[in-house]
Amino acid sequence: MTAPLADRIRPKTLDDVVGQSHILGEGKPLRRIIENGQIPNMIFYGSSGVGKTTVARIIAENTHMKLHKLNGTSASISDIKDVIADTNTLDGVNGVLLYLDEIQYLNKKQQQSLLEYIENGQITLIASTTENPYFYVYNAIISRSTVFEFKPITAEELMPAVSRAFRIAADELGIKVKVEKGAVEHIARGCGGDVRKSINTAELCVLSAASGAGEIVIKKETAEALTQRSNMRYDRDGDSHYDILSALQKSIRGSDENAALHYAARLIEAGDIISLSRRLLVIASEDIGLAYPQAIAVVKACVDSAMQLGLPEARLPLAEAVILLATAPKSNSGINAIDAALEDVRTRECGDFPRHLQNKHYDGEGAAVRGQHYLYPHEFPNHYVEQQYLPDPIKDRVYYEYGDNKTEQTAKQYWQKIKKGGNP
Repeated sequence: MTAPLADRIRPKTLDDVVGQSHILGEGKPLRRIIENGQIPNMIFYGSSGVGKTTVARIIAENTHMKLHKLNGTSASISDIKDVIADTNTLDGVNGVLLYLDEIQYLNKKQQQSLLEYIENGQITLIASTTENPYFYVYNAIISRSTVFEFKPITAEELMPAVSRAFRIAADELGIKVKVEKGAVEHIARGCGGDVRKSINTAELCVLSAASGAGEIVIKKETAEALTQRSNMRYDRDGDSHYDILSALQKSIRGSDENAALHYAARLIEAGDIISLSRRLLVIASEDIGLAYPQAIAVVKACVDSAMQLGLPEARLPLAEAVILLATAPKSNSGINAIDAALEDVRTRECGDFPRHLQNKHYDGEGAAVRGQHYLYPHEFPNHYVEQQYLPDPIKDRVYYEYGDNKTEQTAKQYWQKIKKGGNP
């Protein structure tokens, strides 16, 4: 079986690697480390198809250490023991280089088994992961490694690689290739910064193109059909899921309805209207709050409609909710107030309830104080009477600060008048 084109033309030198100039450019840290030949333990973190494995292989091929390759999805304790065993052989006299792909799939015990040998230098670890290593990799390994983040490749960086892939694929078949204007760019933009995917898409285009007069023509529509929806980087359980939700909420909080719609569209395109709906309900209370109290009721109605309709129609009420929240006045006074109250409950001795707030109906014959002495506000002008409600140790605490928006300032003015004995 022939390997995919992306594997057949994998770069052999750092100069051939697409993108990652922030760590592999001239004078950049990772390039200097590789060129010096003193390889520390490293963790490569980034999306799939951005060069992590390629760089690890370049390092391995330029070192005199014994190379072992393991994949976290299939590696066992026995496989790790085989690596460790090599440290005591002639093959391992210069050290053992372990390239561990998808390290996040190894359990804690498996990762721990490497620690002693990483510490004494018998094993040099180069691990790669598509997930945030600070969440998924054992802390002791993190502390003994240098983490390098690999960023998604831009379309501009990808276009030369796609053009090269077309040429190589055609040369291997012994034919000429003509690429319609826009086809290369579409693949580069449509593969979401994934070099491997873009190169393999180019190969598919060549294999599926109709030949004529000794050459094949790669039409833009063919590129569009084969690229399909591959530009969507999304994993419901991975970092990208939470990154999109975070970007959505921050865009709404920042009152940028266009950015908010973009991130909502990513979730809708992925079919994940449940996560989108839940986050919109959170935002309605956390970021809009008392500046527009009706927001949560409107958003709840939009969410219920979306769930009833399902996709594709669900996009309509969800879009309304996104735009409403992004363009609504903002206030975080509610979340600040409850968080401050929770902090007191968790960290302070707050004392008992005031007696007049307790559920007391009978005091008994020997009670030192008889009667509840609760003042019923509805019996007083404007349904207000001053009395203590907080426990004695915190009776002067203030949790809620009125937000600087029309709704809350109106409420503030109302109560200021009432509490001073006036009429609203």
